[in-house]
Amino acid sequence: MTLLMTIGGALLLMVAGDALVRGAIGLSLKLGLSATLISLTVVALGTSAPELVISIEAALEGSPDIALGNVVGSNIANTLLIVGVPAVMVVMSVATAELRRSYMLMLLATAVFVVIAMTGEFGRVSGVIMLALLAAIIIYSYRKAGTDDEEVDLEGVDDTMPNWKMAGLILAGVVGLPIGAHLLIEGAREIALSFGLSEAAIGLTIVALGTSLPELAASTAAALRGRGDVALGNVIGSNMLNLLAVIGATAVIHPLTVSRAFQTVDIPIMAVTSILLAPFLIWKMKLGRVAGLIFLIFYAVFIVLALGDVSI
Repeated sequence: MTLLMTIGGALLLMVAGDALVRGAIGLSLKLGLSATLISLTVVALGTSAPELVISIEAALEGSPDIALGNVVGSNIANTLLIVGVPAVMVVMSVATAELRRSYMLMLLATAVFVVIAMTGEFGRVSGVIMLALLAAIIIYSYRKAGTDDEEVDLEGVDDTMPNWKMAGLILAGVVGLPIGAHLLIEGAREIALSFGLSEAAIGLTIVALGTSLPELAASTAAALRGRGDVALGNVIGSNMLNLLAVIGATAVIHPLTVSRAFQTVDIPIMAVTSILLAPFLIWKMKLGRVAGLIFLIFYAVFIVLALGDVSI
């Protein structure tokens, strides 16, 4: 039963992820906004919903390691796994001005997160600050959207999609993703606990990987549709939402204590992985199979070390 629940959750995530991408791109056309902006907001919000639910639930149950590990591990997975998988499948050219700007904002969010984490606690005041910063970033991104003189390739996108179908796809994605993630996480958690893993290890790996599957589904679907900008925009937006919205909202509801292990190892690893995207977004390198394989190898090493309790 546990195995069936886990597999069913994974399948639901894939279907819901594809629906969300198609609906979100259709929405960007209807509103006259760039697909990149929509991926940074609508798609990222839908795919980050599982992280939000899990982190708040874990904090309220007195498990800060799962709440923090969920976000830190998810951001590591987003950068290495969710970027690595589609990069192995298709070469992505992602150096648009909008993505570069969004990436710099993601680095800002990462820096703020790291600074607060080093104080040893995400309290209610810091939670409010993080949510305020996220609001400012969204407003800034909205105002800047569409100001770049870049042509966007809309191959494979139905620009005649009726409103009801577009709304239905987005709704199916936003509803299906959290349900699928919950089924997968519950099944994976039971399996993991049976092996005696710590809460931190579960949060950084099993839970983080489970909540990152929506991003994997959405970004892979976007990349295969020739929308590398949406694939990377989803990852960048999801990372920002994980750091500022998920931890910010969780901290407002219930303050989180940051353990020494997170301060010295896990959070620095997350920060370093974020910088790995710089060559492709700032220096305009194409993101292809070699880079994708390197990212996947890095992620495999992280998982092995985390599950083996080697200083993580």
